[in-house]
Amino acid sequence: MKAIILNRHENSEIIKITNFLGQISDFQPKTTVHLWYDSENLHLKFEVFDCFVRCTETQTNGKIWEDSCVEFFFAPNLNFPNRYFNLEINCGGTALMHFNTVPRIEFQEITEEDILKFDIKSNLPKVVNPELTEPTVWTIECKLPFEILQRYFSFERPKNGTLWRGNFYKTAKNTSNPHYISWKKLEVERPDFHRPEFFGELIFS
Repeated sequence: MKAIILNRHENSEIIKITNFLGQISDFQPKTTVHLWYDSENLHLKFEVFDCFVRCTETQTNGKIWEDSCVEFFFAPNLNFPNRYFNLEINCGGTALMHFNTVPRIEFQEITEEDILKFDIKSNLPKVVNPELTEPTVWTIECKLPFEILQRYFSFERPKNGTLWRGNFYKTAKNTSNPHYISWKKLEVERPDFHRPEFFGELIFS
């Protein structure tokens, strides 16, 4: 699969998240992510054409992965390819973010104070319960200030030619239509997003 090219304009390419892990759900949501950058921030916009949408977690760094959510895992320093951030945002706009040094074993939480500076916007209420069973389009927009990320891990700010590695995910564990979907295919027996060996290339231009 080709690399993702990021530029400094909002007309960067649109990425589709299409690889199902495990059993394919009855309803297959369509998820895209659009990302670009400037000198201070990485910008992301997810758009999800979904159904059976639900979220109940409102606590920062809570169990976001149990809700209808989108996720971005990325390693910004190729000298340490297994050290990565995982950002998870549910459809109501509540987020979790960790910096991982050993997948699923050693990690540091990004503080709530820092996560609140990501300027996350959702077009849905903070709590979606009961579940929305009709077709629903929901969006998540956020920006990741490089200055905040560099408090947790040392890396150079992106410029033309910079290479990161990462992956994008859509999931909905505790809904009536559970599923796990990725941008870059994971060769695993069961869903496991914490697999940096399968990250794809993110090239800044």
